[in-house]
Parts: sequence; C-alpha cells; structure tokens
Amino acid sequence: MTDMTAGQSAARVKSVQDAYMQMTRRKRTYGAVMLIVFIALMVSGFRVADGRNAGGFWDGIGNIFQFPGEVLSEAGQKIANLPGLMWKFLPSLIETVNIAAASTLLGALGAGMISLLATRGLAKWPRLIGLFRRIMDILRAVPEIVIALVLIFILGGGPVPAMIAIAIHTMGALGKLFSEVNENASLKPVEGLQSVGATWGQRMWLGVIPQVAPNYLSYALLRFEINIRASAILGFVGSGGIGYDLKNAFSWGQGRYDEVAAIFLLLFGTIVLFDQMSSHFRNKLIGES
Repeated sequence: MTDMTAGQSAARVKSVQDAYMQMTRRKRTYGAVMLIVFIALMVSGFRVADGRNAGGFWDGIGNIFQFPGEVLSEAGQKIANLPGLMWKFLPSLIETVNIAAASTLLGALGAGMISLLATRGLAKWPRLIGLFRRIMDILRAVPEIVIALVLIFILGGGPVPAMIAIAIHTMGALGKLFSEVNENASLKPVEGLQSVGATWGQRMWLGVIPQVAPNYLSYALLRFEINIRASAILGFVGSGGIGYDLKNAFSWGQGRYDEVAAIFLLLFGTIVLFDQMSSHFRNKLIGES
C-alpha cells in the first residue's frame, strides 16, 4: 500500500513537472515568435522610413557629428559673446517659463476637477465616470504640437496657443495620475461631511483635497519640468519663447551658431535648475504625506 501511494505521488510530481516544462516551452516559443515579429516590424519600418528620406539614412549618418562640431567650433571662437547673448535671450527664456507655469497651473486645476468626476466613490455623477475617463484619454492622446498647430491656424502665432495646447495635454496627463491618487483617499471624511448635509463641492474640498494635495503638488511639479521642454519645442512652430529664437538662429546657419550655443546653454541651465528644485520639493511633499 505504501509503495502504491509513493508511486502515485511520484507520478503526480512527474505530471506536474511535465506540465510546467510544457508551459515553459510554450511561453518561450511565444516569446521567440513575438521577438521575431517585433524585429521584422522594426526592420521593415526602418526600410520604409529610409526609402522616403530624401537624404538617405546611410548617406547622412557619417555627417551626424558635423553640425554639433560646427556649432562648438564657432561658439569657441566667439566665446566672449556668449554672456551677452545669454542676457539678450533671457526675456525669451522667461516667456518660455511663463508659458510652462501658466499651462501647468491651468492644466492641474482642470485635471483636479475632472479626476474627481472620474473616480469611483467620489464622482458627482457615477454614470458619467466612463465618459470623463475617455475625455482624459483623448486629451493626453493628442500631442501638444498638433493642438498648437491647430490653434495657431485659428488664433495666430504667439504664446497663447502654446499655453492652451500644453494646458490641454497637461489636463489629460495629470487627470489620469490624480484619479489614481483619489482612489487611495479615505472615504470616512467624505461620509462624515455628507451626513451633516455638505454639498459635493464641500465634501471634495474639505474631505478629499487635504488628503491628496501633497501628491497633487508632486505630480504638478513633475509636469512643470516637462512643460518647460514642451514650451521650448513649440517655439519652433511659431508659439513664441526661446524656441522661436532658436529656430531663427538655426535658419541663419553659420555665422549665428554662437546664438545657438547661448540658447542651448540657457535651456540646459534652466531645465537642470528646475529639475533640481522640483525634485527637492517633491521629496519633501512625499515625505510629509
């Protein structure tokens, strides 16, 4: 009887081992197939893109360091001009930072509202939660530059289209993050406020916002860093700021590369500065929360 039981146990163990090995082989096969498909798609996509590239990738790859070399060479020859040029472009940099700050503020305010409406247990209209979530998906799915191009066509060039475009994208991106934060909020303060007749707005402001505010601010600061870069990029399409000056300096070509270097130095210094500042404040906020 004991031998029979031991034999059955050994058979079950072997059956489990065989099933596990079969499952492992199947996973490896699927993984290999997916890898082959991925590589094939990458190669075919690269060949199509290279075929449509006027210069050809392989023809131009040898010159990849030519432009940076020309910029650095000219900037080195005119290094004495860099401080004056940086001072010249400082107002444009301030405009870029202002665009990023205003768009972050507007986007964060909109994101806070729409995230509360899209969170189960907190939404004012529970049946519309799915609608508000799809709105957030749409807002963050469309790139800022596409929105900016449409707004420039309607409103004309300047910082306002850039601010609106970045704010719209920020609302969608932060709305998703804020809604995840809201789901971890305790509902006890909300229920207590509801029991004494508080309105939905009062329940959110007094019962939820104090709990989620540190994380809201942390994510908003992180988004502010991203928006500085985005506002600089949008300058290339006529949205003002230091990106517009960088585009003009590029357009002039050799002879103005010292301006390109000065603008790059300003952008690099600004991004590093705000990155360090926001990281410091985010760490403090998360630690205190």
